[in-house]
Amino acid sequence: MPEKSKILIFSTAYLPFIGGAELAIKEITDRLGGEFDFILFTARFSRALPAREKIGAVEVHRLGFGLSFDKYLLPILGYLKAKKIINRYKLKAKSYNLLLWGMMASFGGIAAYFLKRKNPDIKFLLTLQEGDPEEYLTSGRLGLMGFWLKKLVMLADQIQTISRYLKNLAVKAGASAEKTLIVSNGVDLEVFGREFSAEELKELRLKCGIVRTKDKIAITASRLVRKNAVDILIKAMVEIPGEYLLIAGRGDLEKELKKLTSDLKIEKRVRFLGNVGHRDLAKYYAISHLFVRPSRSEGLGSAFLEAMAAGLPIIGTNVGGIPDFLRDGSNGLFCEIDDPKDLAFKIKRIFYDQEFRKKLSENALRDARENYSWDAVATKMGGIFYRLIHTK
Repeated sequence: MPEKSKILIFSTAYLPFIGGAELAIKEITDRLGGEFDFILFTARFSRALPAREKIGAVEVHRLGFGLSFDKYLLPILGYLKAKKIINRYKLKAKSYNLLLWGMMASFGGIAAYFLKRKNPDIKFLLTLQEGDPEEYLTSGRLGLMGFWLKKLVMLADQIQTISRYLKNLAVKAGASAEKTLIVSNGVDLEVFGREFSAEELKELRLKCGIVRTKDKIAITASRLVRKNAVDILIKAMVEIPGEYLLIAGRGDLEKELKKLTSDLKIEKRVRFLGNVGHRDLAKYYAISHLFVRPSRSEGLGSAFLEAMAAGLPIIGTNVGGIPDFLRDGSNGLFCEIDDPKDLAFKIKRIFYDQEFRKKLSENALRDARENYSWDAVATKMGGIFYRLIHTK
């Protein structure tokens, strides 16, 4: 039996830290572990995490001292560790058994960049999953973000983006359109399509302090950072008396947002759930009437896709990758950026028009099932891996 090709993955963060990029790596590698060997290099961030372990199909190497500073060391430590592994396995690009996969134009991607520069015959795939505003990606950190984005897209043999917005960003940075393709993130249809008993849902509503069945619930699953505009959502709830908001996620703005709900005197109708695992999140979706995230910027927005797979209408802004899946008036509604009153109007329209809500729900569920399964995404990515590894 021939030896499997090895894919070296460079990601600034990885499990147990999880966002859209980390989730994509996990879902794709879980499905392709029988075809490829995956070795991942990431910052350690915490001394409680082992320096090396196997997670699913991935051999994970955590580099650094277990501190937040580790990400700044990853470009060098990742390069040196990957170089050792290449030498250990005697991997040669001309043997068609090796691929570099850089996840995002960040510290992990820079490590892959250095390795590619020293080994030009090894193919380099760059994935762009960024959700920050374009001005930050091109000019942030005193111009370093734009500098490295340009360097990476120019050097990569193939660029995969998760949205049209990010493809356009790569092309603006100097990538050729021909070597830049779109493969969206997916959603776990089995997890988010689960059905729950009436008793389970009643119990969860009571746990949230929502007693009356007629009360409406909006939910967001978002890191509590500026780009996700949870502050605008909280302000919008002032305009919708008597209804509830569930906020799943943590972030730097958590204390500030809790104070905002208190200042607006709506703390009795807003529930901060903290970090919620996918299986529990699916249950929270099942008691909710809509999903909303009034993003200021968004690379794609995997949480939207998960909510759609649970049959929830979605509300989002017309920014970044959101227009790739939100069809206004069909599976959800667009809202204006930084406009609580417009957002409140859109929420109320879905809350109180049952037929409209039912139509949006059915279309959202169908769109998720037809277009965003992780099985389909993994098949596409496997094809990209194979072609790059076996093309001179």
